[in-house]
Amino acid sequence: MKPLTEQEIRSSFINCSKGEAKRISLPRDLDERPWDDLDFLGWRDPGAPDRSYLVTEREGRPVGVTLRFPSAQRSFLHRSMCSLCLTTHRGGGVSLMTARKAGTAGREGNSVGVYMCADLACSLYVRGRKALDSGSRFEESLTTEEQIARTVGHLSAFLDKLYA
Repeated sequence: MKPLTEQEIRSSFINCSKGEAKRISLPRDLDERPWDDLDFLGWRDPGAPDRSYLVTEREGRPVGVTLRFPSAQRSFLHRSMCSLCLTTHRGGGVSLMTARKAGTAGREGNSVGVYMCADLACSLYVRGRKALDSGSRFEESLTTEEQIARTVGHLSAFLDKLYA
């Protein structure tokens, strides 16, 4: 993923108003992010524990999505799998993230959900760049590049649902 500026990020959101996008708390470490290893930029809002944000490239331009997730955590013994990168986590490591649909459907309250790594580090897990605290990745016969392509495909399918 190419590095993004604050303005590019704020103007990329498809499921919130310009005013809402202006008020989003952006990560302060944009210059330090491992952009070459990211398929999307994801972060949680430190001031709103039920909100996360995701920005990815789609058809050559950035597309941002606001996400919400439940604050209730699952038990430590419960394991869940991220539907994007297929990483399993214990406890609250995977959350159901919901995104308001784009356009009229979103303004009418329609949303779409996806189970994702709660820390939004799917790209780093797939590449082996981030260690799991208490989860695992299945040993696969796919190459890392094929796993990355699958993750990007799952993300793209989720984004397609936001426009439908």
